[in-house]
Amino acid sequence: MSVTELPVLPEGLVVIVKEDCPTCELVIPVLEQLASGNQLTVFSQDDPNFPEEIADRQFDSDLAISWHHNIETVPTLLVIENGKEIARTVGWSRSQWESITGVPQLGVELPDHRPGCGSLSLDPSMSADLELRFGGSAIKARRVEFASLEDPHEALFDRGWTDGLPVIPPSEARVMAMLEGTTRSPEEIVASVPPDLAPCTVEKVAINAVMAGCRPEYLPIVLAGVEAVCTDTFNMHGLLATTMPHAPVLIVNGPIAQQIGMNSGNNALGQGNRANSTIGRAVQLVIRNVGGGRPGEVDRAAFGSPAKVGFCFAEREEDSPWSPISTMYGFPAGTNTVLAFPGEAPRNLVDQLSRDPDSLARTYATNLISIQHPKLVLGFDAILAVAPDHSRVFREAGWSREQLADRINELTVRPGHELIRGARDIPEGIPEAMKELDLPKFRANGLHIVHCGGAAGLFSAIIGGWVNGEMGSDPVCVEITP
Repeated sequence: MSVTELPVLPEGLVVIVKEDCPTCELVIPVLEQLASGNQLTVFSQDDPNFPEEIADRQFDSDLAISWHHNIETVPTLLVIENGKEIARTVGWSRSQWESITGVPQLGVELPDHRPGCGSLSLDPSMSADLELRFGGSAIKARRVEFASLEDPHEALFDRGWTDGLPVIPPSEARVMAMLEGTTRSPEEIVASVPPDLAPCTVEKVAINAVMAGCRPEYLPIVLAGVEAVCTDTFNMHGLLATTMPHAPVLIVNGPIAQQIGMNSGNNALGQGNRANSTIGRAVQLVIRNVGGGRPGEVDRAAFGSPAKVGFCFAEREEDSPWSPISTMYGFPAGTNTVLAFPGEAPRNLVDQLSRDPDSLARTYATNLISIQHPKLVLGFDAILAVAPDHSRVFREAGWSREQLADRINELTVRPGHELIRGARDIPEGIPEAMKELDLPKFRANGLHIVHCGGAAGLFSAIIGGWVNGEMGSDPVCVEITP
């Protein structure tokens, strides 16, 4: 990286153009007029031979002239006296050009006005590199230099900074481009990341978002996800340390999901959508790379699950019979939120014959009883993901989410004597002292009913929770901020 001083422009009239600009082509006759009687220098951004009609032309090959002199539009006409800019106009305006040059009757055969084109120095594919090259890096994170013959992708594997899949090397330019996705300061502390409780800045989240393959517009969701899972309420440290296979499941609500192209329909819980796949992965990389949550170390999962790579999807709000799941946490419908739920991998639930809400609720209840173990109750929350072919049954019957949850809770109540240790010749179960109680499967508000999935298939899905409550983890919903 090199940081250059402000390049001094030649005296007289200076015009910055590019060949790939119709307005720059248009004003060539004007440039010829000015060159005949004035001290004129033309800088071309993209073609050293443009314009051929002007003898005193220079090639702004590295765009240093354009960047340092804040050229946002081409053509830009500057007046330079004693090395300083005293006047400027952009695009083509006969009156403006005549005024600052003092030359009358410029381009009389041309239209009076034409807007210019965007400067090449502001091209999104180049602006971050130029900022690094000429402005100096604002990145505070420790820099790692690779040997000239070292493959950066393999080097990242060797340093243990990946989740087992290749990651995108987080160059300074890529990180700065990622930071454009948020208005938050790169130095702002987002959270203390478990298990090491390492302070994590917006910049560090951006670095891991680059590695995960995120686009800049995903960054606000990643930041919210990191905030949610790093709360004491969510207890990320406990979720790592458990031998159970659970990991953060992120559910996105609000207009932002559609704005960035998240998937809430067919294959919503699977692969194929960049936003879904990379947002969840970015949060997991933050936990790994910033917080130190690595498998075989603090992460003690006996089996694990694909959710540990990243599990994120959007709720299908547009045709849902219910309000968004975020309203369960007090947010008005239409608010951009992320709900972090400590969950395992999903499993399918089939009922192709039920056409009334109570029979379908019974199918749900029968399956939900088996989460973790049929004889273990009150300790495990669950997500019930209802696809449109099933949700239609409840819409037509006028059942609210609360009504469905209440009915499932009624159907999962079982007598304690069937659940105690040793009942049905199964040692697992609840203590003997609870045998006289009638016990529901879920605690109050422990069942999270969300709407997602494809419109073909009489299916729903279940995502079982980890130990929930003070002894484990509670779901956390946070608002997404720019």
